Amino acid sequence: MSDTVSFGYEDIPASEKTARVGGVFSNVAAKYDLMNDAMSGGMHRLWKDRFVRRVCPRGGEQILDMAGGTGDIAFRLADGGASVTVADINPQMLEVGMERAAKRGYDGLVWTEANAEVLQFPDRFFDAYTIAFGIRNVTDIPAALKEAHRVLRRGGRFFCLEFSTTVWPGFAEAYDAYSHKLVPQLGKLLAGDADSYRYLIESIRRFPDMPTFERMIKDAGFVQTKVEPMLGGLVAIHSGWRI
Repeated sequence: MSDTVSFGYEDIPASEKTARVGGVFSNVAAKYDLMNDAMSGGMHRLWKDRFVRRVCPRGGEQILDMAGGTGDIAFRLADGGASVTVADINPQMLEVGMERAAKRGYDGLVWTEANAEVLQFPDRFFDAYTIAFGIRNVTDIPAALKEAHRVLRRGGRFFCLEFSTTVWPGFAEAYDAYSHKLVPQLGKLLAGDADSYRYLIESIRRFPDMPTFERMIKDAGFVQTKVEPMLGGLVAIHSGWRI
């Protein structure tokens, strides 16, 4: 990892990113799901449903949902019968998730504060590792991918849902204009915070494109990698297997 990393369009010392991203998510935690609905027109729910269908959780499995603070993915995985550990580096996001879980009757989830780059779990512990809209906020993405590989059992599967770069002509330009101009204003209106949502949009633009990120997953040791684009790649499901 280089000495500097991206924080939106800004390049900052790598040592500062974790704290600055933490500040963003502490600011947006209470309104995170409301803003997801507003920014995506509710489509994030369909993307997450599709993502979990690809994971195909089963009874008896142990699944780690990384960066899963508010519980959106974990609840869906638990509905499939899996035992789910929800990990997030941000305690405020975990608090929101635990409150939501209590209201919805999900009492079997394990909640833990964890850094994706240095996980506290033993080798070959989980059957699946999921991360949705979280990998782009990690300071050292290759380190996080290697940790995902380490904690998976042989035959374990890795699934990542993340924004990417759409290749649909015309749509890319329209989305770019919408996201840069309107999303920060939505953040200001609904969450009282334009700057945090400006960062979230900018972080999407700085994230590697689909082929590049797939190569990073392969470099971490995963095989049979696959990319499933949605909306021409605006959002993509990346997956791979540990052997």
